[in-house]
Amino acid sequence: MEFKEVIKNRYSCKKYSDKTVEEGKLQAILEAGRLAPTAKNLQEQRVYVLKSEEALAKIDKVTPCRYGAPMVLVVAFDKTNVYTYPGEKRTSGVEDATIVATHMILAAADEGVDSCWLNRLDPDELARELGLPENEEILMVMDLGYAAEGAGPLANHFSRKPLAETVSYL
Repeated sequence: MEFKEVIKNRYSCKKYSDKTVEEGKLQAILEAGRLAPTAKNLQEQRVYVLKSEEALAKIDKVTPCRYGAPMVLVVAFDKTNVYTYPGEKRTSGVEDATIVATHMILAAADEGVDSCWLNRLDPDELARELGLPENEEILMVMDLGYAAEGAGPLANHFSRKPLAETVSYL
């Protein structure tokens, strides 16, 4: 698919079929995350693939917003392996994990796989449920699967502000 079509047509899927994502497509999605740029190439991302009923139940326990996807990716980062920006007010962890997640979301769309960025959850509670190491911080959870029949973008999905409202030239 052309990149412009991927970004134009991709939407947050809120209803999934039970069809599982093929291993080759999953590997292509994960590879897109692996290739994402990170500050100083630290590659502090950690991606967890949750497919078992037990693992998915842990997601369901901490958020009402998993929309029936048969697979979930959890994107976290190692807080001990980040670049601290000048001024020491922030680090690269959230930014880098966001780039990784975005690469995977767009790669999923390119593979014909639907996704949804889930963030209505307490990341610390989820980290405890999953038994993640204390040095890791969860950025987001991503539903991954195939849209159920009748699913589609929300009514306002294609409504976008004009560039003049969001871009300034200085």
